[in-house]
Amino acid sequence: MTNDAGGMLVVLADSVAPEVARTLDLGGHRWKGAASVDEAAEHEPATGWAGAIVDATADPDTAWSFCRSLRRRETPVPVLVLVTGAQLADLASRDDLFDDFCLSPFHPAELEARVRHVLWHVGGATPPNLVEYAELALNLETYQASIDGRPLDLTYMEYELLKFLAQNPGKVFTREMLLSRVWGYEYYGGARTVDVHVRRLRAKLGEEHAGLIQTVRSVGYRFGQSRWAS
Repeated sequence: MTNDAGGMLVVLADSVAPEVARTLDLGGHRWKGAASVDEAAEHEPATGWAGAIVDATADPDTAWSFCRSLRRRETPVPVLVLVTGAQLADLASRDDLFDDFCLSPFHPAELEARVRHVLWHVGGATPPNLVEYAELALNLETYQASIDGRPLDLTYMEYELLKFLAQNPGKVFTREMLLSRVWGYEYYGGARTVDVHVRRLRAKLGEEHAGLIQTVRSVGYRFGQSRWAS
């Protein structure tokens, strides 16, 4: 879920929320925070911004003014706005100023998906539509998964966990790391949550493929081998 174009994203916010920073960092995006329109202009790269995440929750007037300025450019910058539930009614009259929105507070997985969606549809990045490992295939756009061509009936979090593991084959993750990376930094569930989801995933993968998710004793879990299967 990286910004494959290699461009820089700008995050306009009084103070970039830690959840936003972590999500962008984990997604492999290059980004720069700006507390004002002037600061954004000062730090803009010569090639322009590859995309913008505009936090409209604290100072909506400045946020929408910045969106408007980006839209006036010869080559419009893809824009994702962060809004609260109380601001939803205002979006209809401003739908020409942004490409997508995300409700705050948000789940990190949703924010990353929306960033990827905006960059892809406006040409700023090419999403990895499929994650494939041996007989396993995950479609990142439709949230569908299959093994040996057989569809897997997964819950949202089962899919997110399987996707994360499959995108990092061979790496060992502790239960705490999986909780923070998949469930989010604000999730307060215990390690048993991970164990339950792994057990369900193994059952749905079937006996033949359950070993794709390996238990590393006293540490956590590992998916597959250290490289993609040929």
